[in-house]
Amino acid sequence: MNKPEKTPEFDVAGPAPRHQTTQVMVGHVAVGGGAPIVVQSMTNTDTADVESTVAQVAALTRAGSELVRITVDREEAAAAVPHIRDGLRKRGINTPLIGDFHYIGHKLLAEYPACAEALDKYRINPGNVGFKNKRDTQFADIIEIANKNNKPVRIGANWGSLDQELLTKLMEENASSPNPRDARAVTREAMVQSALMSAARAIELGMPKDRIILSAKVSAVQDLIAVYQDLASRSDYAIHLGLTEAGMGSKGIVASSAALGILLQQGIGDTIRISLTPEPGGDRTKEVQVAQELLQTMGFRTFVPLVAACPGCGRTTSTTFQELARSIQEFIRDEMPNWKTKYPGVETLNVAVMGCIVNGPGESKHANIGISLPGTGEAPAAPVFVDGKKFRTLRGPTIAEEFKALVIDYIDQRYGSGAKKPSETVSAAE
Repeated sequence: MNKPEKTPEFDVAGPAPRHQTTQVMVGHVAVGGGAPIVVQSMTNTDTADVESTVAQVAALTRAGSELVRITVDREEAAAAVPHIRDGLRKRGINTPLIGDFHYIGHKLLAEYPACAEALDKYRINPGNVGFKNKRDTQFADIIEIANKNNKPVRIGANWGSLDQELLTKLMEENASSPNPRDARAVTREAMVQSALMSAARAIELGMPKDRIILSAKVSAVQDLIAVYQDLASRSDYAIHLGLTEAGMGSKGIVASSAALGILLQQGIGDTIRISLTPEPGGDRTKEVQVAQELLQTMGFRTFVPLVAACPGCGRTTSTTFQELARSIQEFIRDEMPNWKTKYPGVETLNVAVMGCIVNGPGESKHANIGISLPGTGEAPAAPVFVDGKKFRTLRGPTIAEEFKALVIDYIDQRYGSGAKKPSETVSAAE
């Protein structure tokens, strides 16, 4: 009789080691050099409207954005920047502000020194900082002002505004090559060269490497992955990740998550932005939430307690579990800004809201606190599990309210000041 084959051993999967980059301080936030991957976002208000911009930066900060970029496109916007900074400080918000400059950044920074001083970083696009013989001069002007104010810069090449002279040169060289590459590959090379050459020029102008962040944004997932892999392999500058013009709704979320997820798994990326097109009048903070969920889902950072919920099937014709899962998840996210200081470590909490007996009890036992709601045809009882043990069974029309109260009580007992171990505060019941 043949002996059964030995069960193969498998390595535990995990991300590649982080690509080692030079750390850059943006205000009080560390980017690169092994620091946690930073979440950032961008306002879509008119920067000249101080009140609206302050309100949106505050909302993005509350949602968890650690850096916020604002458009500085004209004189009125540049004049508003120090007032925006001061308005935020009055609210107790010290989130670093990044100025987004195109075409006339050199002029605005020179003519509005208070703007140059108030910003924590300048974003420069080498494709439109200047054209022909003015390009080097205007780029140098911005770097000189950044050096004078001890500000870092992000040199951000972009597919939609690529240096056309560089691209034309590379295309001509490629056409005469015995083994020409396809046009997209040449364009990707132009992106990488544009970023690296601009960074080298900034260093020639006296800017230290620890004040330079690079990015190379495109709108196609496979191109983005290839560009950033190449950029990381050829430099140790801190890297900002983002899929530009990702789109609206699920399309933008899926595209950004697919591209950035692969790069993060490969150890590439020090700060990220999810560039979502909001619904008309929609909430700008959605892109912050998606960025946080991407990093937390992949195990890189922990921001908010996780709520596990089943997708539903023919056994869960009631909407109770869906409503409760949504209620708990929204409640947690709304309360997190306060809980961060009141309940240290609460972001590691796991909550389960399950819809029937098939996986409900098992999933609930794996969570810190979980509930298994009755499915179609099941007895109208909902067992609650705390730290793997059955704690109580809820019945009646107030199950949702009672479970939410138990979650709050659990958080207070476990993470509050003078917290006891859960085993000391919860006893098995029924």
